[in-house]
Amino acid sequence: MRARPGEFKMCGCASDSGNVPQKSAPPPSVLNNRRSFFGALVGVGSVFVGGLLSVPLVRFALFPLIRRTTELKSSPVGAMSEFSALTEPVMRTIQIEQLDGWRKTISKKAVYVTTNKDGQLRVLTSICPHLGCTVPWNKDKNQFICPCHGATFTKEGARVSGPSLRGIDTLETSVEDGQLLVRFQYFRQLVADKEVIG
Repeated sequence: MRARPGEFKMCGCASDSGNVPQKSAPPPSVLNNRRSFFGALVGVGSVFVGGLLSVPLVRFALFPLIRRTTELKSSPVGAMSEFSALTEPVMRTIQIEQLDGWRKTISKKAVYVTTNKDGQLRVLTSICPHLGCTVPWNKDKNQFICPCHGATFTKEGARVSGPSLRGIDTLETSVEDGQLLVRFQYFRQLVADKEVIG
């Protein structure tokens, strides 16, 4: 007898239910063990992948701190013979190479070659130690005079007057093959002591 649409055919065979094999559910402790194992596996995998992904980020963040931001290479100022008879400071422009993280820049800075009281050559930065203005040599007054706040310095770079707490900073020099070389550095401003910052 066919079943009409929407009707279910009922079978009165009681023996059919015995033919279908019944699967027994695993005990709850086995399920909990499987879930905790997979949870631990996912957790360990997440930590491993997170660690791998964090290595480049940490390196990116720490690289500028590990590596010096300014290469302290010496720059040529001129032949020693050019400075044998100095009577007043002479300005020279040097080329310096600066490394800022991964970016390498080449810039030009003005320095002054002068002599100290003993007649020995010294190189002064042109940056005022007060607030960083460029300090020109004033030939008429025989002094360095800062145009920003009026600080004055002797030809040796010693402080005479004004708001600056110290004299003009001297730079490290060396002589190689008859050439005067200078190592340009930046110094902290607004402090009395000479402190290298880069």
